[in-house]
Amino acid sequence: MKKFNIRKVLDGLKEASSSGPSVQVGPQENHLIQETIQSDHFQLCKTVRHGFPYQPSSMAFDPVQKILAIGTQTGALRLFGRPGVECFCQHETGAAVIQLQFLINEGALVSALADDSVHLWNLRQKRPAILHSLKFSRERITFCHLPFQSKWLYIGTERGNIHIVNVESFTLSGYVIMWNKAIELSSKAHPGPVVHISDNPMDEGKLIIGFEAGIVVMWDLKSKKADYRYTHDEAIHSVAWHHEGKQFICSHSDGTLTIWNVRGLGKPIQTITPHGKQPKDGKKPESCKPILKVEYKTTRIGEPFIILSGGLSYDTVGRRPCLTVMHGKSTAVLEMDYPIVDFLTLCETPYPNDFQEPYAVVVLLEKDLVVIDLAQNGYPIFENPYPLTIHESPVTCCEYFADCPVDLIPALYSAGSRQKRQGYSKKEWPISGGNWGQGTQSYPEIIITGHADGTVKFWDASAIMLQVLYKLKTAKVFDRNRSKEDKGSTEVSDEDPFAIQIMAWCPESRMLCVAGVSANVIIYRFSKLEVTTEVVQLLEVRMQYDPNDIESPDGGDQTPALPTPGASPQTSGPPWHPSTSSNNSDGGNVPCLKVRSTPLKQSPGYQVDLVVQLVWVSGEPPQQITSLALNSSFGLVVFGNSNGLAVVDYVQKTVVLNLGTVELYGSNDPYQRQPRSPRKTRQPSGGLCDINEGSATSEERCKSPTSVLMSNSNLQQFYNGGGGRAKMSRKLSLPTELKPDLDHRDNSFSRSRSSSVTSIDKEARESISSFHFCETFARKGDSALTPCLYVGTSLGTILALAITLPPAGEQRQLQPVIISPTGMLVRLKGSIMRMAFLDSSGSVLPAVHEPWYEPNVTVDGEEREKVRKRRPVSVSPSTSQDLNESQYAVVCSEKQAKVISLPSQTCIHKHSITETSFILRADVVQMSQGVAVACFCANGHIMTLSVPGLRPLMDVNYLPLTDMRIARTFCFTNLGQAMYLCSPTEIQRITYSQDMCENLQEMLGELFTPVETPEAPNRGFFKGLFGGGAQSLDREELFNETAAGKASRGLAQHIPGTGGIEGMKGAASGIVGDLARARIALDERGQKLGEMEERTAAMMSSADNFSKHAHEMMLKCKDKKWYQI
Repeated sequence: MKKFNIRKVLDGLKEASSSGPSVQVGPQENHLIQETIQSDHFQLCKTVRHGFPYQPSSMAFDPVQKILAIGTQTGALRLFGRPGVECFCQHETGAAVIQLQFLINEGALVSALADDSVHLWNLRQKRPAILHSLKFSRERITFCHLPFQSKWLYIGTERGNIHIVNVESFTLSGYVIMWNKAIELSSKAHPGPVVHISDNPMDEGKLIIGFEAGIVVMWDLKSKKADYRYTHDEAIHSVAWHHEGKQFICSHSDGTLTIWNVRGLGKPIQTITPHGKQPKDGKKPESCKPILKVEYKTTRIGEPFIILSGGLSYDTVGRRPCLTVMHGKSTAVLEMDYPIVDFLTLCETPYPNDFQEPYAVVVLLEKDLVVIDLAQNGYPIFENPYPLTIHESPVTCCEYFADCPVDLIPALYSAGSRQKRQGYSKKEWPISGGNWGQGTQSYPEIIITGHADGTVKFWDASAIMLQVLYKLKTAKVFDRNRSKEDKGSTEVSDEDPFAIQIMAWCPESRMLCVAGVSANVIIYRFSKLEVTTEVVQLLEVRMQYDPNDIESPDGGDQTPALPTPGASPQTSGPPWHPSTSSNNSDGGNVPCLKVRSTPLKQSPGYQVDLVVQLVWVSGEPPQQITSLALNSSFGLVVFGNSNGLAVVDYVQKTVVLNLGTVELYGSNDPYQRQPRSPRKTRQPSGGLCDINEGSATSEERCKSPTSVLMSNSNLQQFYNGGGGRAKMSRKLSLPTELKPDLDHRDNSFSRSRSSSVTSIDKEARESISSFHFCETFARKGDSALTPCLYVGTSLGTILALAITLPPAGEQRQLQPVIISPTGMLVRLKGSIMRMAFLDSSGSVLPAVHEPWYEPNVTVDGEEREKVRKRRPVSVSPSTSQDLNESQYAVVCSEKQAKVISLPSQTCIHKHSITETSFILRADVVQMSQGVAVACFCANGHIMTLSVPGLRPLMDVNYLPLTDMRIARTFCFTNLGQAMYLCSPTEIQRITYSQDMCENLQEMLGELFTPVETPEAPNRGFFKGLFGGGAQSLDREELFNETAAGKASRGLAQHIPGTGGIEGMKGAASGIVGDLARARIALDERGQKLGEMEERTAAMMSSADNFSKHAHEMMLKCKDKKWYQI
């Protein structure tokens, strides 16, 4: 078979590729790489949501199934079982969930919303759905109560009335308890909304109703009248029963608890002020803050528990919210970190008429979930196994890695296990319901989150679960103590100076690099051994370059000459020297943060190897770092901002290259940058604000950058003097700013890309937006692969730099790394987002990397020499490959994507992704069927393109961009996975893989599992003989339509849900699925029977009316003659 030269074919198509707007340049290219990926391989769906429910509002617990439900102010439902079993549901209206009630051991949940709707959720399927809804139109819902093993739901309203709903058919009963019948007839005042409803534990026919104004009514359901009324001066917040049904306790707005006998004389038998000071003269204790909730739980042995929230004294200013546990004569006040939303006491029995035997308290806080062990002295908390600490400090950036090395998660878990706190309860986590899914997904996944306080968290995200592995505190590197003169009004005064801005991680070598918001870069190595670092190694870098400030005598272009290719940085420009600022009046050479000068003890895990800081220059703060990359094989880290880029050799701890953006172009600069006169006045700039805002720079001609490597003991002089430093403001942003007005973004882009542009505006200054290390063809027509660094800019240019590395081993420690620019590769429309390289078969070329090794080896001699001479692992093709073979560069900008053939540097495919919006995140991802480009657009669309043909495969309008958080945290990874922060406390994971969507049902856990309901408490011989046990009530006789009549038609509207047979298609097979289907079928059958009954009743009514009219006619005509009719 005759071979053809692919380079000649590509060169022949060069003209067409540069001018043709279509996706494919020519049909000749179709056979170069056979694309196996198709649109059928993509489907977008949500998988699972992790984290703490944002803005929680209510909570419920099923004591038999052991499932916890949490409702939020945005209408969300989060259900938790055993660790790893979680579920997220959403009410369509988005109204706040004010109350939740489980149908205990029935696999169903009732939710009451602030929009006066009540919903019945079916939990017997992996994705719960609503079976029925009821929307009240005349009255506002304030409280709901569903007795154990009852199908009748009591609903209290703001008007003080109580309506009763059949939860099987979700229809209203005609039985209504009106407020004016419940209170004293002589009372003229309205008792206020219903704040509590519950039945007597020993008599289901007695209902206790609490009204906000301070009135409690004991209602007899059979006789339809009030048996007893209890009146108190203070407003009521909650009521709780003693299990024997002879006493109940109320909490009030003045911080008191009142205990009442059911058959009392209208006065409480005891009044308690848990946190009030008792006056010596016997007067009434001072009032305290309201007790919002109280629970009264009994034990067979010992005193009962009275547990309450609130009630603190008003003079406790600044005291944290508390939960109070009163047990006998002891009172424990448990301080919480956040305000208490709700709490529940977990008991051994679901029956209210038995000894409760409480064993734990679940406390729902505004930003945390705490479970307290009541059975141990000191009330220790349980260690929370759920991933609810994502928001421990606000998340500022995320990265997502799929198909990681298999030994990585165990290594991180081992290091993280040493960080766990002590003093937790020894018992198992009490919320243990549900079963794990049966998915077959086995590849390791890791999510890394960067936070505002400088922490970096590693999470095991395998198999749609989430578990924290390891936490790194980068702020330990810096000195938190500032001197008095450093705290002046002109100094840095940010709340989050240690916030993480960008992260770069090599899973194979375990090298980690983080860029902070204070213009610092920290490089970490992973070690299993503890080490004490006497002096943290530090590099200080001056990055200042602005061609707009170049002053030229003749007004001509002033383009600095490039360093001689192959020359060492030390030989180009002035010799390096340690800069001092003891005599600088402009505050130069000062970093934003001070690195600690004392020894640093570093535990096993990530240990700092090098700190790089950008320093203030001429009184101006350093610009925000906008891009970051590392390569463990080359031993290099590169970072860039709006001034230029710097390459750091972390092996030799030196700066290899420090260039302004314009210097990368050399004489081939496509932008005719005209000089401007210097600014007359210098304004303080936003040092770490968005890159498009720019900053003041030096008025003199660009100096050769200097860098200083020194110990921290020499840095003290940088913090003396320098009084003229301007105040510096920071904010987190993307590499390119996300403007609120998208049209403005496009306009500014068109200005900077216009052919008539003769100078670059300050608002559109060219910054570095992306990097990519690789082994490829550095120049056009090259025949050998060389290490390269590709640089993408905010104006859509991709530039190449060739890297010359010294030989491995000892020479790598001594000889310098040489980097030389080789020119521009391609230009695109919009800021460069992502670059990747493919081999000749179309497979993604993974980055060359160094295998991980223990950096803190304790042996000398041959062992250490082996580590030092360890060679990098190269996964790129050999340099001796056939010249007919080639590589392909895939580049994606904010607007378009291109595929470039190398070494000919010919554009063979291009595609315009969006015209009216711009891309926020783009990644070249490896799917099981091939390679694709995945994009998330600012207009909410998620798109995928084939590679290298750039054919559109999927375009889904998924998520409109509502805030900066989504843009900052959205990321794709391989094998069809993606994630973003959907709220400040929650991670939403999605998949765009058809295979993943098909297998998702198996991977999801089951909330409902068949469990036998515990036996009812034994009444005992004498109670059965003489009475006194629990009295049952046939509620059906009281509340059905025959006895109570029909409910008012306009009171509430029934809305059928989607949780019927259609919702059951995805339910698990086996007994759980069968039971669920049977129940749904029964519900539907009951609904049809109900409809038939209504039709029959209507027909009977019609027949009665006809008979009545016929009888009247007969009577009318009985005595008349035939001719009188």
